This record gives sequence, structure tokens and C-alpha cells, in this order.
Amino acid sequence: MNLRFAPVLCALLVLCMLPLAASAAAAVDESKVIYPKAPAGAAESVAAGSNRALNGTTVLGALVLAGGGVWLLRRSRNAKATGRVSGALAIDETKPLGNRQYLVVASYEGKKFLLGVCPGRIDMLSPLDGSAAPAKSAR
Repeated sequence: MNLRFAPVLCALLVLCMLPLAASAAAAVDESKVIYPKAPAGAAESVAAGSNRALNGTTVLGALVLAGGGVWLLRRSRNAKATGRVSGALAIDETKPLGNRQYLVVASYEGKKFLLGVCPGRIDMLSPLDGSAAPAKSAR
């Protein structure tokens, strides 16, 4: 998991827990014995007010979660698009040779290079000319 998303995930977790904490607080208040001193409608309005606050918290949490999801989705799409399309450096082709060794054709500003890649080392084997196509072997 990428660590740069950790603060966002912690904030989302806290927002998800707010409705649960509010319902637990409401459950504690409901367990008390209430002696009727006011008209019967007053007790119902207090319970309805508590329910409205819980609904408001739930809606607010859902909106924040949806906004965070949209933000993460747009950010990941923009990162993918800018990395491959507008970047001057690109990996055109990769050929595995075995034991974590690869041949890589990389292009930078219209020029192509053949690179040899192995653990702990990258060597430029030769610059490539784009006009000549490689000859196929007749095996």
C-alpha cells in the first residue's frame, strides 16, 4: 500500500466512525429513565432532533467519502495519462533474458537507446537508429 494515501485513509476511517459514536451516545441517553413533566409531544421532538443530527452526520460523512473517492480517482487517472503521453522519456519495448536481466528499448525526445538491465546495474548498449528495421532470423 502506498504511504502517501495513509492520511486520507485515516481521515476517511474517522469520518466513518462518527455515526457509530453518535448512535452509541444516543443509546446511552435512551437508557435513562425520563419522568414526564412536559407534554407528550416534547419528548418525541427531542428524539427526532437527535435522529436528525445523526442523519446529518451520516450524509456529511457520505459526501466526504464520495468526494475523497472522486479526488483519488481523478488523481490516479491524471498520473497515468501524464506519465505515458506527455513525458519525454518512454519505455518502448522490453525483452526478458532470464534471471532478472532484460533488454530495454527506451526513447527520449525522439532518440532510441538499447539498454541492458540487471540487478544493481543499467548499461547503455548502443543508440538505435529508427530508420533501419531489425532483420528477422529465419529459424
